[in-house]
Amino acid sequence: MKKRVVITGIGALSPLGNDARTTFNNAIDGVNGIDYITRIDTTDYGVKIAGELKDFNIEDYIPKKDARKMDRFTQYAIVAARQAVEDSKLNINDDNRDRVGVWIGSGIGGMETFENSYDQLQQRGPNRVSPFFVPMMIPDMATGQVSIDLGAQGPNGCTVTACATGTNCIGDAFRILQYGDADVMVAGGTEAPITKMGIAGFMANKALSFNNDPETACRPFQEGRDGFVMGEGAGIVVLEELEHAKARGAHIYAEVVGYGNNGDAFHITAPAPNGEGGVRTMKMALKDAGITPDQVQYLNAHGTSTPIGDLYETMAIKQVFGEAVKDLKVSSTKSMTGHLLGATGAVEAIITALSIENSKVPPTIHQQTPDAECDLDYVPEKSQEVEIDYALSNSLGFGGHNAVLVFKKYSE
Repeated sequence: MKKRVVITGIGALSPLGNDARTTFNNAIDGVNGIDYITRIDTTDYGVKIAGELKDFNIEDYIPKKDARKMDRFTQYAIVAARQAVEDSKLNINDDNRDRVGVWIGSGIGGMETFENSYDQLQQRGPNRVSPFFVPMMIPDMATGQVSIDLGAQGPNGCTVTACATGTNCIGDAFRILQYGDADVMVAGGTEAPITKMGIAGFMANKALSFNNDPETACRPFQEGRDGFVMGEGAGIVVLEELEHAKARGAHIYAEVVGYGNNGDAFHITAPAPNGEGGVRTMKMALKDAGITPDQVQYLNAHGTSTPIGDLYETMAIKQVFGEAVKDLKVSSTKSMTGHLLGATGAVEAIITALSIENSKVPPTIHQQTPDAECDLDYVPEKSQEVEIDYALSNSLGFGGHNAVLVFKKYSE
């Protein structure tokens, strides 16, 4: 029999705040975390806005000499993981460390490190490239460094599935716990893509919005949307086997009850026609949870603000939910955070769990001109109070990766 799994700790760094609760509260208030880029000089760039972290100094958390040996995406993961473990009041020690695992992914890993090291190579030659270049760059280093930082010796891995990474990592950790291979998993996603090549690359494939007004650029499901806005940050949860959590009196935010994960097998960047892959993934997650669509009150959409992506996701939701879609609240918190790539699914999972606990659904902001073909209840502009028994969180990534989590209000 599969074990039940609950969320007992949350940690987040996002354009809406440097912890999970600030991120959630600002999402509920409809705060816009998108602004002009300060990380790089955008003089020659057609894109000049992003969702950067604000008032964040890594030296407040990690000594400078240690931080210099980590790419920014790994730094973010360590801070958010510490927050989550502290929030869970979990004590990792010699008695339990081999039953505590870490599963944290990054969509693109150490882009900033790669750029800086290439510049060093070109300017000063191969002998001046840092010995830390490779371990700073590779996407699995966030999960590796977090396990070292926490002393967690259980299952350790890194799922890399582009924009679905954070959701897949939580789902894969969920499976590990269901089958009893660990008692606790620290799981999520992290990303630091606001770099020269990061912005240039997504500009080149026309994925980013070229509307440089922070107040209107990221407008999921709206007429005239022209692409997503880049974001950065990390989202980490402590997942715990239910009886283990109860035995130590842990606070439970929500229960994870379903996970769907599959591929489009269609195109490297474009979604399958009519959102066919998303349909299958949502159905898979609902089946895994043992529920029907009419039992779900809220769906945190992938909703990136791309023309085809938003339309196909809307079509997929309609196909899965049928008549029940008229009672479903759907919102895209990317309208406030931008798209955090590999971290986005994990931050959205946290927002979804807190939505369940607080009976509040965050809005989709920038909802001035509705797209006639995107006609669901996207909770425009203002949050709503909703009693939520079940909620879904969708993530759909480059490469045709689809991942969906189902969360439930916890009850005995």
